[in-house]
Amino acid sequence: MKTLLIPVFALLLFASCSSVRVASDYDTSVNFNNYNSYAFFKPGIDKAEVSDLDKRRILRAIDATMSSKGLQKSETPGLLISFFTKAKERVDVYQSYYGWGGYWGWGWGHPWGGGTTVSKTTEGTLYIDIIDAKTNELIWQGIGTAPLARDMEKKEARINEIVTKILERYPPQ
Repeated sequence: MKTLLIPVFALLLFASCSSVRVASDYDTSVNFNNYNSYAFFKPGIDKAEVSDLDKRRILRAIDATMSSKGLQKSETPGLLISFFTKAKERVDVYQSYYGWGGYWGWGWGHPWGGGTTVSKTTEGTLYIDIIDAKTNELIWQGIGTAPLARDMEKKEARINEIVTKILERYPPQ
């Protein structure tokens, strides 16, 4: 029984680390079909508290996703796109006690398994703001929260996953 619990626990832990929690909000009076071009809002992006390398990764991911939706980057855009980030340390404590004695020669009152595991992860939140270029008003915002990859090789894939999941909700249906 104990050997079965370890792989199941590892699978659940891995699955929880790979998930991206996403939410979005938008102005219901806006017709999103009227927009076909975008540009990045540099003043907003410059304020994002993330390394320049990660900024470029995020911008490339947004570019690729918006292009796949049929929008084109333009000098005279209908939309301006900005983003900002937040990060926090997340600490998870897992306590597991499998039961009390009486099996396999253990006496009553003796624990036969369990313990405490502590895991720390950095959880990041990416906010993508879409602004009407003519009115300078926020018309859509997507938010994605997920554990961050520390490994450089996995970072780009993780950023692509987060951006893609957020922008799946754009344009709103």
